Parts: sequence; structure tokens; C-alpha cells
Amino acid sequence: MVVSSIFEVLALPVRQAIVERLREGPRTVGELAEGLGLSQPLASKHLRVLRDSGFVSVRAEAQRRWYELRPEPLREVDRWLEPYRWMWESRLDRLGDRLDAMAAEEDAAAAPATETATDEEKDR
Repeated sequence: MVVSSIFEVLALPVRQAIVERLREGPRTVGELAEGLGLSQPLASKHLRVLRDSGFVSVRAEAQRRWYELRPEPLREVDRWLEPYRWMWESRLDRLGDRLDAMAAEEDAAAAPATETATDEEKDR
């Protein structure tokens, strides 16, 4: 599947929500419809698009159809994004370093207060 058609399939928020729910594991149409506040026919329509585009697989079990997320289209998006990953990874690393430093500063500021309270308790 071409990356542009992958993005076309995922352009609708309802399909993104279905993919997100299926990330947690297989679901029936009824479970997805109820969980997302959709009618069953509307959920089926979106699941058909996701199935036809390769995002989900379906298996019949008695009267139910179970839909499951397929990783291949998402891997394709991941491969397409790989050359751009440097743009946010270095920023996220810097953010992580800053958050770690802030947490260490907070811990250092809180430590004397805790020790003082412990000393006061000992005096009682």
C-alpha cells in the first residue's frame, strides 16, 4: 500500500479511534460500535475500509466476526518516517534530560525538609 493511501485511510478520526481500540486486542463490531458510540452499520462501514486497505483482518467465529489489527501498514508508515525521526528524537532527548534535572532539583530541595521533620520527630 502506498503511504499516501495509508494516510487517506487514517484521515478520519473514527478510523483512528477504531485502530486505537484494536491496538488493545481483537474486538467484534458490536464492541467497537458500543465503545465508540457508533451505530453498528457505521462501524461496519469503517471496518470494511480498514479491512480492504489491509489495516485489519477478520475471522468468523460462530455468529461473530472478530477484527484484529495488522502491523504491516503501520510498519510501512514507520519506514517512511524513519528519515525524519532525527527531527524529534534529539528534541525529546533534550526534554528528557531537562525533566530529569528538574526532578533531581526537586528531590534535592525536598530532602532537607524531610530530614528536618525527622529530627523534630526524634526530639518529641
